[in-house]
Amino acid sequence: MSDRWIEETFHPDWKTAMRADEVLHEVKTEHQDLVIFKNKTWGTVLILDGVFQLSTVDEFVYHEMMAHVPLFVTDAPRNVLVIGGGDGGVLREVLKHPSVEKATLCEIDREVVDLSLKHFPEISNGAFDHAKANVVIADGYKYVQDANAEFDAIIVDSSEPIGPSAILHTREFFAACQSALKPGGILVAQNGLPFFFHDHLGGTTRVLASLFETVAPYFAHQPCYFGGPIAINFATDNTAATKLSIEKLTQRQADRNISGLKYWTPAMHTGAFALPAFAEEVVNAAIKEGRALGDKAEGYATMKDVMGG
Repeated sequence: MSDRWIEETFHPDWKTAMRADEVLHEVKTEHQDLVIFKNKTWGTVLILDGVFQLSTVDEFVYHEMMAHVPLFVTDAPRNVLVIGGGDGGVLREVLKHPSVEKATLCEIDREVVDLSLKHFPEISNGAFDHAKANVVIADGYKYVQDANAEFDAIIVDSSEPIGPSAILHTREFFAACQSALKPGGILVAQNGLPFFFHDHLGGTTRVLASLFETVAPYFAHQPCYFGGPIAINFATDNTAATKLSIEKLTQRQADRNISGLKYWTPAMHTGAFALPAFAEEVVNAAIKEGRALGDKAEGYATMKDVMGG
């Protein structure tokens, strides 16, 4: 057994590591540092720019909560955009909704898609070849800038706000997403570890509150994301979207014949929006600030950060 340990370097004051029983691929792509390795406990693991992205053992948590929360609150989602998500897990879950006519995945790094298909094809499970899938290799920000009220839902499956993903945490990007949504459409975005990074949760909530009528982050518990729950931010101008009952969600799940999920349930869906007090305080303050600042509100990352100026 190898004695190499691969560390997560995102946290400035503490480290976590996984044993690399076998390194399958290690490369610096055009956009980011990428390592794929085997671990006895976690299965196959992907790490980008020093941050653990997924393991084949627990990937279902993140992918189900990213896809099914926005889509089950949408009456009949037809056109869905996933930004990032080159492993194909979110795309896999989106395609379970029978009303979906087109599911576009926009990933900046072709190598992520290719390596995912090679080393953990069970995550996409054929999603890239599905007749309703449209895979685009492009910059997500530029892609949504060219869309005009096209999508019922946009799911931002980004990595942390470093490297090529930094722009996906800016006001300019979220404003472009708003314009790309149909009236009442849903935007969800990966929002990091709220226990350690209050500013990330607050910054995204603040800018979304300046753009949308309803902003409601929700949490999921992803074991391989060390440091507590992961936050997913939820924004829409459909004020009823966060008010669906367990009974209504249960009926929609039955009507859509979606079964075999490992994490999402109607009760888990509704309960995920109940935040602990520390997070509720951050979110409420950010919403208030975002409403007051309007178009002056900025996200966790700014275009100055992205451009390095």
